[in-house]
Amino acid sequence: MTMNTAVSDATAPPDRTPGSSRHGAPDAGQHPRHDHDAVAATFRAVGEPARLTIVHALADGEARVTDLVAAVGLAQSTTSAHVAVLRDAGLLLSRTAGRATYYRLATPALLSLVERAEELLEEGLHAVVHEHEEA
Repeated sequence: MTMNTAVSDATAPPDRTPGSSRHGAPDAGQHPRHDHDAVAATFRAVGEPARLTIVHALADGEARVTDLVAAVGLAQSTTSAHVAVLRDAGLLLSRTAGRATYYRLATPALLSLVERAEELLEEGLHAVVHEHEEA
C-alpha cells in the first residue's frame, strides 16, 4: 500500500530556528535582536524607587550597604534586600575587602537606562503616568 506523503509533509512542522514562529517571526517575548523577557526582567529589577536611588548612589562609584542606607533612607536590612535584587539580576557587581562588601554598577549602561527613563518623563510621559495613577 502506498502512502500519500504530500499530506504528511504539509502537516509536518516546518524547520525553524529556536525563538521564531513557523513564519520566521520571533516568538512572543522575543525580538530579532533582543530577548524581551530578559529586558522586562531588567525593568522589574530597577522598577522600584529605592533601587533607582541605589543606582544613582552607585553612579559615583562603589559603596557598602551601610553607605547606601543614608542615600535610600531605609533600614539596613531593607536596603540590603534591594541591593540583592539588583545583584541577582546581574546589574550590580561586588567585591569583598575584609569583612566589608562593596557594590558597583555592572555597566554604565544601567545608569544610562535610568537617565533615559528620566528624560522620557521630562518629555511629557510624566503627565501620562500621573493621569493613569489618578484613575
